[in-house]
Amino acid sequence: MGRGKIEIKRIENNTNRQVTFCKRRNGLLKKAYELSVLCDAEVALIVFSSRGRVYEYANNNIRSTIERYKRATTDSSGAYTTQEINAQFYQQESKKLRQQIQMLQNSNRHLAGEGLGSLNVKEMKQLESRLERGITRIRAKKHELILAETESLQKREIQLEQENACLRAKIAENEKLQQLSMVPAGQDYGVQAYLAGNVLQLNMMENVPAYSIPEKMTLHLGYVCFFL
Repeated sequence: MGRGKIEIKRIENNTNRQVTFCKRRNGLLKKAYELSVLCDAEVALIVFSSRGRVYEYANNNIRSTIERYKRATTDSSGAYTTQEINAQFYQQESKKLRQQIQMLQNSNRHLAGEGLGSLNVKEMKQLESRLERGITRIRAKKHELILAETESLQKREIQLEQENACLRAKIAENEKLQQLSMVPAGQDYGVQAYLAGNVLQLNMMENVPAYSIPEKMTLHLGYVCFFL
């Protein structure tokens, strides 16, 4: 939630008033500094506290700024009006902006290889250095994009290989199931009969004494047991 509006009136509590003064004073000085830097303005700020302390800020000599203010506000026949001063200021700012725009346009034309006849050797070297730095940054960004795309393609390749392996396993399993489903029913009965005969033979041999079973028969039974 945003901070609500406060009523602009004198703060009665001494502690709160002092704290508010310190905060607002610092904010005011900061704003004056920003105004002087951002707008190239000549700023002079003087603040007296309730205790008589003075706080000031000026990006130029504060006395010369005060004298300039006096000259600007002096009511004489040779003094400019406020409107005339503002008009001159805006004209100067407009001239500066037009010069900056012209410089940027010339710089862009030079970077494109146009209008180089007006440049000397030093300016040509500076332009060459700018182009080389720009090409270096462009190549670095291009390599970064290529590496990122290569890494993405490698991950995609691994993913596709895994999917391919899963598909191959499923196909092999389906083929195995199809082969089992294609075995004739009679063949299943033959296998069952063979296994039943082996079991019957083992049951008959259990009633014969061990010393009467030939060695070959014992080996044969062992083979049958292993088969089962």
